[in-house]
Amino acid sequence: MSQPVLKQSKGVEFTRIYSYGAARGDLVVPNSDLVGPIDSSDEWIQQRTGIITRTRASAGILAIDLAETAAREAIEKSGIAPDLIDLVVIGTIGNVQQTPSMAAVIADRVGANPAAAYDSNAACAGFSYALTQADALIRSGAAHYALVIGAEKLSDSVDPTDRSISFLLGDGAGAVVVGPSDEPGIAAPVWGSDGSKAGAVGMNSTLIDYRDNGAAWPTLRQEGQTVFRWAVWEMAKVAREALERAGITAADLAAFVPHQANMRIIDELAKQLNLPDTVLIGRDIETTGNTSAASIPLATHRLLAEHPELSGGLLLQIGFGAGLVFGAQVVRLP
Repeated sequence: MSQPVLKQSKGVEFTRIYSYGAARGDLVVPNSDLVGPIDSSDEWIQQRTGIITRTRASAGILAIDLAETAAREAIEKSGIAPDLIDLVVIGTIGNVQQTPSMAAVIADRVGANPAAAYDSNAACAGFSYALTQADALIRSGAAHYALVIGAEKLSDSVDPTDRSISFLLGDGAGAVVVGPSDEPGIAAPVWGSDGSKAGAVGMNSTLIDYRDNGAAWPTLRQEGQTVFRWAVWEMAKVAREALERAGITAADLAAFVPHQANMRIIDELAKQLNLPDTVLIGRDIETTGNTSAASIPLATHRLLAEHPELSGGLLLQIGFGAGLVFGAQVVRLP
Protein backbone atom coordinates (compact mmCIF):
# COMPACT_ATOMS: atom_id res chain seq x y z
CA MET A 1 0.00 0.00 0.00
CA SER A 2 1.44 3.33 -1.04
CA GLN A 3 2.12 5.96 1.60
CA PRO A 4 0.19 9.25 1.41
CA VAL A 5 2.19 12.23 0.17
CA LEU A 6 2.24 15.22 2.49
CA LYS A 7 1.27 18.59 1.13
CA GLN A 8 3.90 21.29 1.37
CA SER A 9 3.24 25.00 1.41
CA LYS A 10 5.04 27.28 -0.98
CA GLY A 11 5.35 30.99 -0.45
CA VAL A 12 6.42 33.95 -2.56
CA GLU A 13 9.74 34.16 -4.36
CA PHE A 14 10.87 37.45 -2.82
CA THR A 15 10.29 39.63 0.23
CA ARG A 16 11.08 43.20 1.24
CA ILE A 17 10.87 45.60 4.16
CA TYR A 18 7.78 47.81 3.88
CA SER A 19 8.37 50.28 6.71
CA TYR A 20 10.25 51.15 9.90
CA GLY A 21 9.04 52.23 13.33
CA ALA A 22 11.04 53.40 16.34
CA ALA A 23 10.80 54.14 20.05
CA ARG A 24 13.49 55.45 22.35
CA GLY A 25 13.57 55.73 26.11
CA ASP A 26 11.93 58.88 27.49
CA LEU A 27 14.99 59.97 29.50
CA VAL A 28 18.05 61.68 28.02
CA VAL A 29 21.06 60.67 30.11
CA PRO A 30 24.26 62.69 29.53
CA ASN A 31 27.70 61.32 30.29
CA SER A 32 27.97 63.68 33.25
CA ASP A 33 25.25 61.69 35.04
CA LEU A 34 27.31 58.49 34.87
CA VAL A 35 30.93 59.48 35.43
CA GLY A 36 30.95 59.62 39.26
CA PRO A 37 30.56 55.89 40.06
CA ILE A 38 33.15 54.90 37.42
CA ASP A 39 35.62 57.69 38.34
CA SER A 40 35.68 58.96 34.78
CA SER A 41 34.81 62.02 32.69
CA ASP A 42 32.58 63.12 29.85
CA GLU A 43 35.68 63.51 27.67
CA TRP A 44 36.86 59.94 28.41
CA ILE A 45 33.49 58.43 27.46
CA GLN A 46 33.24 60.48 24.27
CA GLN A 47 36.77 59.54 23.19
CA ARG A 48 36.27 55.84 23.87
CA THR A 49 32.72 55.44 22.55
CA GLY A 50 31.51 58.52 20.66
CA ILE A 51 28.50 58.74 22.99
CA ILE A 52 27.38 62.17 24.21
CA THR A 53 23.99 61.15 25.60
CA ARG A 54 21.94 57.98 25.66
CA THR A 55 18.21 57.40 25.95
CA ARG A 56 16.88 55.31 28.83
CA ALA A 57 13.35 54.44 29.87
CA SER A 58 11.68 55.43 33.13
CA ALA A 59 10.95 52.77 35.75
CA GLY A 60 7.38 52.22 34.58
CA ILE A 61 8.33 51.62 30.93
CA LEU A 62 9.39 48.11 29.90
CA ALA A 63 11.03 46.83 26.73
CA ILE A 64 7.65 45.44 25.66
CA ASP A 65 6.14 48.94 25.85
CA LEU A 66 8.89 50.33 23.63
CA ALA A 67 8.31 47.42 21.25
CA GLU A 68 4.62 48.23 21.02
CA THR A 69 5.25 51.88 20.16
CA ALA A 70 7.74 50.98 17.43
CA ALA A 71 5.45 48.27 16.07
CA ARG A 72 2.44 50.56 15.80
CA GLU A 73 4.43 53.10 13.78
CA ALA A 74 5.80 50.43 11.44
CA ILE A 75 2.36 48.91 10.87
CA GLU A 76 0.75 52.29 10.22
CA LYS A 77 3.43 53.25 7.69
CA SER A 78 3.32 49.86 5.96
CA GLY A 79 -0.30 50.13 4.84
CA ILE A 80 -0.78 46.48 5.88
CA ALA A 81 -3.78 45.78 8.11
CA PRO A 82 -2.66 44.33 11.47
CA ASP A 83 -4.89 41.28 11.09
CA LEU A 84 -2.95 40.30 7.95
CA ILE A 85 0.26 39.97 9.96
CA ASP A 86 0.62 36.30 10.82
CA LEU A 87 4.16 36.27 12.23
CA VAL A 88 5.75 38.35 14.99
CA VAL A 89 9.42 37.85 15.87
CA ILE A 90 11.16 39.94 18.52
CA GLY A 91 14.92 39.99 18.93
CA THR A 92 15.54 40.75 22.59
CA ILE A 93 17.44 39.96 25.76
CA GLY A 94 15.13 42.34 27.63
CA ASN A 95 12.02 40.33 28.47
CA VAL A 96 11.47 40.58 32.23
CA GLN A 97 9.82 37.12 32.19
CA GLN A 98 11.21 33.88 30.83
CA THR A 99 7.71 33.21 29.55
CA PRO A 100 5.35 34.22 28.00
CA SER A 101 7.18 35.76 25.08
CA MET A 102 7.06 39.47 24.40
CA ALA A 103 6.06 38.64 20.82
CA ALA A 104 2.82 36.91 21.77
CA VAL A 105 1.73 39.86 23.90
CA ILE A 106 2.72 42.36 21.20
CA ALA A 107 0.78 40.40 18.55
CA ASP A 108 -2.33 40.80 20.67
CA ARG A 109 -1.70 44.46 21.52
CA VAL A 110 -1.32 45.54 17.89
CA GLY A 111 -4.22 43.50 16.52
CA ALA A 112 -2.28 40.65 14.91
CA ASN A 113 -3.72 37.90 17.15
CA PRO A 114 -3.51 34.87 16.40
CA ALA A 115 -0.18 35.38 14.62
CA ALA A 116 2.65 32.94 15.26
CA ALA A 117 4.86 34.75 17.76
CA TYR A 118 8.16 34.13 19.50
CA ASP A 119 11.21 35.88 20.93
CA SER A 120 14.72 35.29 19.59
CA ASN A 121 17.79 35.79 21.77
CA ALA A 122 20.74 36.67 19.57
CA ALA A 123 21.80 39.74 21.55
CA CYS A 124 23.10 42.53 19.31
CA ALA A 125 22.59 40.40 16.18
CA GLY A 126 18.97 39.83 17.22
CA PHE A 127 17.38 42.07 14.60
CA SER A 128 19.42 40.57 11.76
CA TYR A 129 18.56 37.05 12.92
CA ALA A 130 14.85 37.86 13.25
CA LEU A 131 14.76 39.47 9.80
CA THR A 132 16.46 36.41 8.29
CA GLN A 133 13.84 34.16 9.87
CA ALA A 134 10.91 36.31 8.71
CA ASP A 135 12.23 36.39 5.15
CA ALA A 136 12.67 32.61 5.08
CA LEU A 137 9.30 31.84 6.66
CA ILE A 138 7.41 34.08 4.24
CA ARG A 139 9.19 32.58 1.25
CA SER A 140 8.45 29.08 2.54
CA GLY A 141 4.73 29.82 2.80
CA ALA A 142 4.66 29.49 6.60
CA ALA A 143 3.72 33.19 6.89
CA HIS A 144 2.46 36.00 4.67
CA TYR A 145 3.35 39.23 6.50
CA ALA A 146 5.74 39.58 9.43
CA LEU A 147 6.36 42.11 12.15
CA VAL A 148 10.04 42.05 13.15
CA ILE A 149 11.20 43.97 16.22
CA GLY A 150 14.41 44.56 18.13
CA ALA A 151 13.57 45.77 21.65
CA GLU A 152 15.70 46.27 24.75
CA LYS A 153 15.70 47.95 28.14
CA LEU A 154 19.36 47.49 28.95
CA SER A 155 19.27 49.98 31.80
CA ASP A 156 17.72 47.15 33.84
CA SER A 157 21.01 45.27 33.48
CA VAL A 158 23.42 48.08 34.32
CA ASP A 159 25.85 48.20 37.24
CA PRO A 160 26.62 51.92 37.53
CA THR A 161 30.11 51.14 38.94
CA ASP A 162 31.12 48.96 35.96
CA ARG A 163 33.66 50.53 33.60
CA SER A 164 33.45 47.84 30.92
CA ILE A 165 30.02 48.43 29.35
CA SER A 166 27.54 50.20 31.66
CA PHE A 167 28.00 53.71 30.24
CA LEU A 168 27.40 52.42 26.70
CA LEU A 169 23.89 51.12 27.21
CA GLY A 170 20.54 52.66 26.29
CA ASP A 171 16.91 51.63 25.86
CA GLY A 172 14.80 51.50 22.71
CA ALA A 173 12.98 49.48 20.08
CA GLY A 174 12.92 49.39 16.30
CA ALA A 175 10.40 47.54 14.14
CA VAL A 176 9.79 46.65 10.49
CA VAL A 177 6.97 45.07 8.53
CA VAL A 178 8.11 42.46 6.00
CA GLY A 179 6.03 41.03 3.17
CA PRO A 180 5.96 39.84 -0.45
CA SER A 181 7.90 41.66 -3.15
CA ASP A 182 8.13 41.55 -6.94
CA GLU A 183 11.93 41.56 -6.73
CA PRO A 184 14.55 40.62 -4.12
CA GLY A 185 14.47 43.02 -1.17
CA ILE A 186 16.36 40.99 1.45
CA ALA A 187 19.57 39.28 0.36
CA ALA A 188 20.96 36.02 1.71
CA PRO A 189 22.44 36.44 5.18
CA VAL A 190 25.90 35.79 6.52
CA TRP A 191 25.28 34.64 10.06
CA GLY A 192 26.95 32.46 12.64
CA SER A 193 28.47 32.22 16.09
CA ASP A 194 31.66 31.58 18.03
CA GLY A 195 30.75 30.15 21.41
CA SER A 196 34.43 29.77 22.29
CA LYS A 197 34.32 33.50 23.08
CA ALA A 198 31.07 33.34 25.06
CA GLY A 199 32.76 34.90 28.08
CA ALA A 200 33.67 38.09 26.23
CA VAL A 201 30.21 39.68 26.64
CA GLY A 202 27.36 38.62 28.89
CA MET A 203 25.85 38.56 32.35
CA ASN A 204 28.19 38.36 35.34
CA SER A 205 26.03 35.84 37.23
CA THR A 206 22.88 33.74 36.91
CA LEU A 207 19.42 34.12 38.37
CA ILE A 208 20.05 30.89 40.27
CA ASP A 209 23.11 32.49 41.89
CA TYR A 210 21.00 35.53 42.72
CA ARG A 211 18.24 33.43 44.28
CA ASP A 212 20.25 30.74 46.06
CA ASN A 213 23.79 31.99 46.60
CA GLY A 214 23.44 35.62 47.56
CA ALA A 215 24.90 36.96 44.32
CA ALA A 216 24.12 40.50 43.20
CA TRP A 217 21.46 41.07 40.53
CA PRO A 218 23.00 39.91 37.19
CA THR A 219 24.37 42.78 35.11
CA LEU A 220 26.17 43.02 31.78
CA ARG A 221 29.96 42.91 31.49
CA GLN A 222 32.38 42.76 28.58
CA GLU A 223 36.06 42.26 27.83
CA GLY A 224 36.46 45.47 25.88
CA GLN A 225 39.65 44.73 23.94
CA THR A 226 38.56 41.20 23.00
CA VAL A 227 35.25 42.48 21.67
CA PHE A 228 36.82 45.44 19.88
CA ARG A 229 39.39 43.31 18.02
CA TRP A 230 36.78 40.68 17.09
CA ALA A 231 34.27 43.27 15.92
CA VAL A 232 36.76 45.22 13.82
CA TRP A 233 38.67 42.41 12.15
CA GLU A 234 36.24 39.52 11.94
CA MET A 235 33.09 41.56 11.25
CA ALA A 236 34.73 43.41 8.37
CA LYS A 237 35.15 39.99 6.72
CA VAL A 238 31.50 39.14 7.39
CA ALA A 239 30.35 42.47 5.95
CA ARG A 240 32.38 41.92 2.77
CA GLU A 241 30.94 38.43 2.43
CA ALA A 242 27.40 39.85 2.80
CA LEU A 243 28.09 42.18 -0.14
CA GLU A 244 29.33 39.22 -2.21
CA ARG A 245 26.25 37.13 -1.39
CA ALA A 246 24.05 40.02 -2.47
CA GLY A 247 25.98 40.28 -5.74
CA ILE A 248 26.91 43.92 -5.24
CA THR A 249 29.90 46.07 -4.27
CA ALA A 250 30.31 48.80 -1.68
CA ALA A 251 29.84 51.36 -4.46
CA ASP A 252 26.28 50.10 -4.99
CA LEU A 253 25.25 50.91 -1.41
CA ALA A 254 23.22 53.90 -0.34
CA ALA A 255 23.81 53.31 3.38
CA PHE A 256 25.71 51.24 5.94
CA VAL A 257 24.27 50.55 9.39
CA PRO A 258 26.38 48.40 11.69
CA HIS A 259 25.38 47.56 15.25
CA GLN A 260 25.76 50.71 17.32
CA ALA A 261 28.32 49.25 19.71
CA ASN A 262 30.99 51.93 19.70
CA MET A 263 31.74 54.83 17.35
CA ARG A 264 35.34 53.72 16.92
CA ILE A 265 34.16 50.29 15.76
CA ILE A 266 31.68 51.88 13.34
CA ASP A 267 34.36 54.15 11.84
CA GLU A 268 36.92 51.36 11.56
CA LEU A 269 34.45 49.03 9.83
CA ALA A 270 33.57 51.76 7.32
CA LYS A 271 37.28 52.32 6.68
CA GLN A 272 38.00 48.63 6.14
CA LEU A 273 35.08 48.31 3.75
CA ASN A 274 36.46 51.26 1.77
CA LEU A 275 33.03 52.82 1.53
CA PRO A 276 32.72 55.70 -0.95
CA ASP A 277 31.67 59.11 0.34
CA THR A 278 28.23 58.61 -1.20
CA VAL A 279 27.38 55.90 1.36
CA LEU A 280 25.66 57.31 4.44
CA ILE A 281 26.62 55.66 7.73
CA GLY A 282 24.32 55.18 10.70
CA ARG A 283 25.81 56.79 13.81
CA ASP A 284 22.77 56.81 16.06
CA ILE A 285 24.95 55.75 19.02
CA GLU A 286 25.98 59.37 19.62
CA THR A 287 22.64 60.27 21.22
CA THR A 288 20.93 56.89 21.72
CA GLY A 289 23.69 54.65 23.05
CA ASN A 290 24.07 50.93 22.47
CA THR A 291 20.60 49.36 22.42
CA SER A 292 21.64 45.82 21.40
CA ALA A 293 18.98 44.22 19.16
CA ALA A 294 17.23 47.56 18.69
CA SER A 295 20.27 49.45 17.43
CA ILE A 296 20.13 48.62 13.71
CA PRO A 297 16.44 49.42 13.10
CA LEU A 298 16.71 52.53 15.30
CA ALA A 299 19.71 53.84 13.37
CA THR A 300 18.06 53.00 10.03
CA HIS A 301 14.83 54.71 11.06
CA ARG A 302 16.81 57.88 11.88
CA LEU A 303 18.76 57.76 8.61
CA LEU A 304 15.55 57.49 6.59
CA ALA A 305 13.95 60.36 8.53
CA GLU A 306 16.97 62.62 8.00
CA HIS A 307 17.69 61.48 4.42
CA PRO A 308 14.45 60.55 2.62
CA GLU A 309 16.43 60.35 -0.60
CA LEU A 310 17.71 56.97 0.65
CA SER A 311 14.30 55.44 -0.08
CA GLY A 312 14.69 52.51 -2.47
CA GLY A 313 18.44 52.35 -2.00
CA LEU A 314 20.52 49.42 -0.75
CA LEU A 315 21.55 49.12 2.90
CA LEU A 316 24.24 46.86 4.33
CA GLN A 317 23.49 46.02 7.96
CA ILE A 318 25.53 43.93 10.37
CA GLY A 319 24.84 42.99 13.98
CA PHE A 320 27.32 41.36 16.36
CA GLY A 321 27.54 40.73 20.06
CA ALA A 322 27.16 38.35 22.99
CA GLY A 323 27.42 34.71 22.08
CA LEU A 324 29.50 35.66 20.24
CA VAL A 325 27.03 35.89 17.38
CA PHE A 326 26.85 37.83 14.14
CA GLY A 327 24.43 38.43 11.29
CA ALA A 328 24.65 40.59 8.17
CA GLN A 329 22.64 41.13 5.01
CA VAL A 330 21.89 43.68 2.33
CA VAL A 331 18.32 44.99 2.20
CA ARG A 332 16.47 47.43 0.00
CA LEU A 333 15.16 50.38 1.98
CA PRO A 334 11.42 51.09 1.78
